[in-house]
Amino acid sequence: MLRRKPEPSTYLITLRNSSSSNFCHEIMAWKLKYRCKQCGYEAEVYEGRGLFRQEITAVSCPDCHTIQNLVVGGIIADVAPSYRSEVGRLCLQCGSDKIRVWNKHTCPKCNGEMEPTGEKEFWT
Repeated sequence: MLRRKPEPSTYLITLRNSSSSNFCHEIMAWKLKYRCKQCGYEAEVYEGRGLFRQEITAVSCPDCHTIQNLVVGGIIADVAPSYRSEVGRLCLQCGSDKIRVWNKHTCPKCNGEMEPTGEKEFWT
């Protein structure tokens, strides 16, 4: 059952299992756009947890100079332990093993300053 709360971007999900107990999970997650003030490079990053408790972590790759988003945790990590953290993961663009969690400030292309554009979308 999906019920909308007063704030348009927040949902309350109630799931019933066979024992009739309820599991409630509030979802408030955003996709945000960042832009470099120096070179104009743009990246979309995710904030919060999705419907299946997953987080999407932005990582910076020093080899291909991009920001990539990796799914971490949630239900998928229960089945695939390699999804429990960023450790041992590879860049989705070039396969590099040198990725690091992005600091939400430094542009991977020119080392300039990136800032949020103000654009954001709800995601699950």
